Parts: sequence; C-alpha cells; structure tokens
Amino acid sequence: MRKSENVYAAVTALGRRTATRLVHRGWRWVQDAGAVTAGRPGRLRFRRIGEGTRLAFPQGTVFGEAWIELGDYCVVAEQVTLTAGLVPGLDLGPDPYVTIGDGVVLGRGSHVIADTTVTIGPDTYCGPYVYITTTNHSYDDPHIPVGKQWPRIAPVTIGAGCWLGTGAVILPGAVLGRNVVVAAGSVVRGDVPDHAVVAGAPARVVRRYDDAEGWQPPLRTPPPVLPLQDGAGGGG
Repeated sequence: MRKSENVYAAVTALGRRTATRLVHRGWRWVQDAGAVTAGRPGRLRFRRIGEGTRLAFPQGTVFGEAWIELGDYCVVAEQVTLTAGLVPGLDLGPDPYVTIGDGVVLGRGSHVIADTTVTIGPDTYCGPYVYITTTNHSYDDPHIPVGKQWPRIAPVTIGAGCWLGTGAVILPGAVLGRNVVVAAGSVVRGDVPDHAVVAGAPARVVRRYDDAEGWQPPLRTPPPVLPLQDGAGGGG
C-alpha cells in the first residue's frame, strides 16, 4: 500500500510541475501576444507609437489614444493607465494631449491622466506607481461633495532625463526641469529647476547642482564604479 501511495504522490507532483510549466509558458505567450507595438496596435489607435516602443500586457485603462503620442523605444510596463480627456469619446481637437519623448520608461501601475497637456521629455524614467495628473479636485463650495465639484486643470511638463521614484505624484501645473530626481513618495507641485533633487509632501528641493561648486549639499555616497570595457586598462 505504501508503495502505491508513493507512486501516486510522485505522479501527482509530476503533474503539478507539468501544469505549472504549462501555465507559465501560456502566460508568457499571452503577454507577448497582448503587447502593443507600432506593428501590433491591437484595438488601440494612438496618435503615434514610435519604433521600438512596447506597451506590456495587460495594459491599464487607456482611452483618448488618438491624442496620445509615444516616442521611439519607450517602455510602458504592465497595468499603466494612459488617458486623454475627462471621459472616453470626447473630441479634443487637432493637437495632442499627451506627448511622451523617446526612451521614456513608465513603471508598472503608473498613471498619466491628461485632461489638458502632459509633456514628458526624452529619457525620463518613472518607477512603479508614479501618478502624473493635470486634474485636481476642488472644494470651494463646502455644501457640495468634493467629488461633484468641477476640478481644477493645469498642464504638466517634465523635462528630459528625469527620474521619478516609486509612488511619486506630479500635480497639475508642475514644471520639472532637466535631470530632476523626485524621491519616492514625493508630491510635486509648482516649478522645479534643472539638476535638482526634491523630496517630501509637498516636495521641496533638498539638493542642487552648481557648475562652480558641484552638488550642494555635497553627495554623501561615492560615484558608482563602472565596469571595465573590453580592452580598457591594458598595460603599457
């Protein structure tokens, strides 16, 4: 009896391992088939999808794509929401609402909510769950539920080469310069100068780069050690 039980357990374990492999292979196939590219847009008809750009599957909520431009070699991770307009089906006019530059990365679960223009400069990287929005609730009338009051809307501009950490929130009207670092969980409003590090809620500048003095306050960590390239460091 024990031998038959061992055989049954072994067969069951083998079946589970086989099923697991099949499920994983099937899911990888689904992910590849469901990814959106310029050559395979599926149901999504973006204003532009650049060469080498890929939206991973499953996508988040996407609408108003006729007013969304994606540059070349962008990476849009799973469950990223991209919307233009307050609701689907609006005619937003001749110009794009969302302009995403070449080489932009939008991390898993991020949101770009554009009820007016959002511009993201090239080579900007967003960690997971970054929230970029042109719309904020208003609460002027104390007698009307906040969710039923007409929102305030203002454009958002993010410069080239920025890094937005996990969970950062970029509020309406924000203008980020070049190579800005936004610390994880920060809430950004207003103008941020080039080559600045901001942190907090609301975010404030905690470090800036000066051409004469370098980073102020000075960096506390040494620069990364780059791996040697082939042929580098040869003797004389």
